[in-house]
Amino acid sequence: MKETTAPNFTPAAIGCRMPAEWERHEATWLAWPHNPNDWPDKLDTIRWVYGEMVRKIGAGEIVRLLVNNRVEEQHARGCLHRAGADLCRVEFIQHPTNRSWLRDSGPIFVRRDRGRSAETAIVHFHFNAWAKYDDWQKDRRVPETAARARGKRLFHAECDGKPFVLEGGGIDVNGRGTLLTTEECYLDPKVQVRNPGLGRKEINETLRRYLGVTNVFWLVAGPAGDDTHGHIDDICRFVNPRTVVLIKEANRRDANHLPLSKNWERIQDLRLEDGARPEVVALPMPSPLFFDGYRLPASYANFYIANAAVIVPTFNDPNDRVALGILGELFRDRPVVGIHAVDLVLGFGTLHCLTQQQPAA
Repeated sequence: MKETTAPNFTPAAIGCRMPAEWERHEATWLAWPHNPNDWPDKLDTIRWVYGEMVRKIGAGEIVRLLVNNRVEEQHARGCLHRAGADLCRVEFIQHPTNRSWLRDSGPIFVRRDRGRSAETAIVHFHFNAWAKYDDWQKDRRVPETAARARGKRLFHAECDGKPFVLEGGGIDVNGRGTLLTTEECYLDPKVQVRNPGLGRKEINETLRRYLGVTNVFWLVAGPAGDDTHGHIDDICRFVNPRTVVLIKEANRRDANHLPLSKNWERIQDLRLEDGARPEVVALPMPSPLFFDGYRLPASYANFYIANAAVIVPTFNDPNDRVALGILGELFRDRPVVGIHAVDLVLGFGTLHCLTQQQPAA
């Protein structure tokens, strides 16, 4: 593994870019759930959800699953086997984690295409538990472990000589040069501040240098109950290079109606890397879900695009069918399937939050 910290030697400088999620994967990375604080009294139930996820994802690619130790690996093997997952498609990697939200703490891959071949590398964005929790030290080392395990070059993201913090759930790309994020997540000067002192200009430039994007667009805010303070993957997602889905709350009395309406106003200004307007498709919201008095960030936008399927969180809601139908029309090259996520969202995230793709090289 080669580690790169030289300020002028970045992924963009050598022709790397972050591929879109629908581009071919070599693997999907997951971390076996073990923190009971994320899913109070539901941890065993969540492991069965993982079984369903691994079955659907493993049909088209390798699943690289982080486990804390050998004992946990044996437990995970037993659960996945009973759930009908193909263990021949699962690679277990021992690395202790604080939590299982690998979209945010896991390896973010970039790729350099070279004719008929390509090479991939990992960008280390120095996870700090959303600038909210104190236990992140194990999670921060996941990209380093992934780079060693796969023999990948590791770039340490920096800005003004300091580690730059970013979570995978805070960005979405079309693979052609455009990146989406939110002001609530990365520009709020007081709440969950990832990079103190950095503004829009500095963040835009850092994203360009480390992800190879040319065009950064900022939406406003995320839904109520979002523990991450505005991650884009609960709000707006690319489904192809020129189309996004954007969640919409039709109920004017719902707490989500006003902030999501502001996103709809802002999206009118979105232009792609070539200056063209994208197509914007509305995705509904499920009815509000609560646990112990807290609003949960249930959103159909938290789907994951695997090689063999698009897996979509469902919530025992009439809009489940509507959301699956909309996404089914947009993804014609792979099936769109629902995975029950009422228990999963107790951890303030669902399918996309738990997964991280490794693009094919």
